[in-house]
Amino acid sequence: MSPSRVLGFTDPFVYQSAFRSVEVELFPTAKGKFRSELTQVTMGKLWLHAAHEDLPRVYIGAVKPHLAAIGFLTRPNQPAMQHCGMAVLPGDIIVNDADLMYRRSEGNCDWGSMSLTKADLDVSCLAVTGHEYEASSPKHVVKPAPNLISWLLRIHGMVGQMAKVAPDILSLPEVARALEQELLLVMIRCLTEGKPSRMTESGRRHDRIVARFEEYLEMHPDKPLYLTEICAAVGVAERTLRGVCEDHLGMGPIRFLALRRLHLVRRALQQASSVTTTVTRVATDYGFWELGRFSVAYRVLFGETPSETLRRPPNEGTPIKTRRSSSEIRGLHH
Repeated sequence: MSPSRVLGFTDPFVYQSAFRSVEVELFPTAKGKFRSELTQVTMGKLWLHAAHEDLPRVYIGAVKPHLAAIGFLTRPNQPAMQHCGMAVLPGDIIVNDADLMYRRSEGNCDWGSMSLTKADLDVSCLAVTGHEYEASSPKHVVKPAPNLISWLLRIHGMVGQMAKVAPDILSLPEVARALEQELLLVMIRCLTEGKPSRMTESGRRHDRIVARFEEYLEMHPDKPLYLTEICAAVGVAERTLRGVCEDHLGMGPIRFLALRRLHLVRRALQQASSVTTTVTRVATDYGFWELGRFSVAYRVLFGETPSETLRRPPNEGTPIKTRRSSSEIRGLHH
């Protein structure tokens, strides 16, 4: 297998399946053609990603078990990314974990990530600092010194550029090893010397509310849901749930529910055959009973009617692995 590859995507479901260190659901939140580019580099211990996305999106998922991962914006002066209700600016590093996380970004977003096993992170941290890595708190953000984050971004960007224009160089063992060792060194220094920004108690409470909301949606994928019953199931007042969803997802709970189901309907129509499937059947399978309103909302978001999507040949893109449920993720820690 080549140590690097550069991939282009027009389907967010196929795009999300290419992420190697996380299991996610990704939903663009604005109308328009989805386009993204993903660069992947495999080193001895490290996996690197660098990505560009045209549309704003919401991202829900978790790092795979036994992996450690960091994420960061790679272009200066771009809008902040929201991570579990916390604003992440260029120059900040997100420390990911296996808990469910909620992330949203504006359009024209450039981001990068690095991941490795927790065991390799501990070994590298021990070599650099004399002790194993100790995360200060789950779902936190670190602000490294400007010289350290600049160093990290420079080497990460150089590796990504080499993957695009000179991939054969990354196949040379000594080159790959030298770059990996430099990346590990600066990554450890950023994590251990940077100033952590911890989630507040209020933030942790809101995070748990969104996790319960997400779990309830997973339990009822094809049932029309109403705000009163969602609030009762989650155990919070409507005003609280609306505010928490606005902070984490950038929209209220009902709008997010509709957006998510519209994307799932689109994926089902792309995979289906017009000979054996009807738009009505797929729409009602995902809880859309008012078909006229559904068709209007679908066309506004995707720029075509549901029947136009269905008439195209089935999309045989990369199979999509279903993301773990929030209850399964929480079970990993018990």
